[in-house]
Amino acid sequence: MPEQAAPQGPQISLQKIYLKDASFESPKAPLIFQNNDWQPEVNLQVNTETAPIDDNTFEVNLTLTASALQGEETVYLVEIKQAGVFTLQGFEDKQQLQQVLATFCPSNLFPYAREAISGLVEKGGFPQLLLQPINFDALYQQHLQKLQATQQADTEVAH
Repeated sequence: MPEQAAPQGPQISLQKIYLKDASFESPKAPLIFQNNDWQPEVNLQVNTETAPIDDNTFEVNLTLTASALQGEETVYLVEIKQAGVFTLQGFEDKQQLQQVLATFCPSNLFPYAREAISGLVEKGGFPQLLLQPINFDALYQQHLQKLQATQQADTEVAH
């Protein structure tokens, strides 16, 4: 039997996906259900955090916070922290590793977080909240551009 060659290049292994934290609030219930003019404005905030577990293993947390407002009143507030443990090997370039942690990993966590938010909103007595896909690559590029602009501004101030 021939020996199989070890895979070459960077490798990503998903070890675990889990719900780390979940919160749902509906401060105006049950009175809010009497409102027949249901046209809430939904705001979504996205945050990611990464923590090393060991040299090649990282916990990535994707936090989604959705708030629904009807005029000035908060209809509901839901927050999910979806987490995953990822093993990343063969990433010699630290910038490439950071990009994978900021884009690939949250992209894999997002469907689970979206499902959890939708379920909590429905259990709260409201219509399903269907979150649109998020382009984590674009968010990462925006983050890099902001960092670069801040660094340029700091350099100009120093001179």
